[in-house]
Amino acid sequence: MDYRPGMLVRSKAGHDKGCIYAVISVKNEYVYLADGGLRPLSRMKKKNVRHLQPILKMRAEDISSDIEIRKVIREYEED
Repeated sequence: MDYRPGMLVRSKAGHDKGCIYAVISVKNEYVYLADGGLRPLSRMKKKNVRHLQPILKMRAEDISSDIEIRKVIREYEED
């Protein structure tokens, strides 16, 4: 799977299993994630792509602020 910034993903493994994040950047087999709450842009989570499930239904257009990231994740969870 080709991960791109702005894409929403769900964690499949680790203590954060089931959490939804927005992809901020991609470097080799690792992806940097933020959710705008516990994981803001200032403390992004580094996760292996094997431990992620892509969410193709929605995409975050603006990933430059925590507020926008939280808004997109909240909209997805309400659907």
